[in-house]
Amino acid sequence: MQILLPPSETKRVGGSGILTPNDLRASSALGDARERVRAALEALSREPEAAAKPLKLGVKNRAELEYNLELGESGVLPAIERYTGVLYDALDVATLDGGAREWLDTHVLVQSALFGLVGAGDPIPAYRLSASSRLPGLGTSLKAAWRVAHADDDWAERGWILDLRSKDYAELAPLPDGAGASLRVAQRGPNGEARALNHFNKAAKGDLVRRLAVARPEISGEDDLVAWAAEAGIDLKRRGLNGQLTLLTELGAPASAANHRATTGAR
Repeated sequence: MQILLPPSETKRVGGSGILTPNDLRASSALGDARERVRAALEALSREPEAAAKPLKLGVKNRAELEYNLELGESGVLPAIERYTGVLYDALDVATLDGGAREWLDTHVLVQSALFGLVGAGDPIPAYRLSASSRLPGLGTSLKAAWRVAHADDDWAERGWILDLRSKDYAELAPLPDGAGASLRVAQRGPNGEARALNHFNKAAKGDLVRRLAVARPEISGEDDLVAWAAEAGIDLKRRGLNGQLTLLTELGAPASAANHRATTGAR
């Protein structure tokens, strides 16, 4: 099984070492697109006024533009540590043990707007770029550039895929039919009906990935995941269209960090 995660607009700064393209786990077919997107991003970032709108920079976060001009020297962190925000806070990777971290490195990919698909353990620098950003120097949209680059991916080689990406990021590398399932998160209402969540769906996804990393089950398809979830007390069922799973949550958010560690065996 492979799990596809969205990145986060917010990122942890710092790290050590330098960005080396050969360290990125995903297909070497992405190399040309990575170089073209990076070059276009660096060119735009040298013009702060021109870059503000395409990169969605305001007065308070204008300094993040510097990340894009220091990609080769600012230090790297594993992708799963670089990203912050609601999903990654719920995943709380810093409190996972070595076995869980190894499971994440093997089974999780993140859909970066700058690098395409990268492994959870791939070392990447901090940067400012989102799926909806416009890079005039690229000559096409990010969506078009990455769709072409990912078209040569051997999705079958990855095994069954659980897609937790948001719509914008899923469109950068659409899953072929039958390759896996996407996940919808909903809250159980007072009458038992399922109500879609917005902000809290990220927390529920992060919590699910954490539970999988701690348990490390053998999952090769949708039936295995649904069976594991039932045993783990997780309400995960086929409730949507073909290729879609629905995760129901009572509270719309995972347990507190303290309860999280107590109930999932984190150290």
